[in-house]
Amino acid sequence: MLVPNIFGENLFDGLFDVDDYERPTRNIARYTTPNTSIMRTDIRETASTYELDIDLPGYKKEDVQAELKDGYLTITATTQSKEEKADTNGRYIRRERYSGSCSRAFYVGEDVTQEDIHAKFENGILKLSILKKEAKPKVEENHFINIEG
Repeated sequence: MLVPNIFGENLFDGLFDVDDYERPTRNIARYTTPNTSIMRTDIRETASTYELDIDLPGYKKEDVQAELKDGYLTITATTQSKEEKADTNGRYIRRERYSGSCSRAFYVGEDVTQEDIHAKFENGILKLSILKKEAKPKVEENHFINIEG
C-alpha cells in the first residue's frame, strides 16, 4: 500500500510496511499508554525539610504552576508547540500542533502552609523545599450527654 500511515511519527512510515494491518494498533498504544517519563521526581529528606526535584524538560517557568490545597501540593505544567515544514516552493508537506498539560499531586499534610514551601525553576527542573511540620496528635474529645434525674 502506498498511502502514508496516519498513525506513524514519520511521513513515510506506512510506505514500507509489510504488515499494514498490525501497525496502526501498535502506534495507537503509544498515545494511549501513560508516559512514565513525565514529571519524574526525586525526593530527599533533610533534618528540617523535604526536597523535591521535578524534571520538566522543555517547559518554561511561565508554563509551570504549583498550588497548595487541602494538604495536597499539585504541580501543573502546560505547553503548546507548533511545527511546520515546507518544501522549496512553500507548499506544506507536514503541519503539526501540540497542546497539552500534565500534573502531579503530593500529599504534604494539612498543617503545611504556602509560607512553608519555597520553589525555584532552573534548567528544566522545578526545585521545591517543604518545611517539615510535626503532626499534631488528635485530642480525643469526650461528648458526654447530661443525664438528669
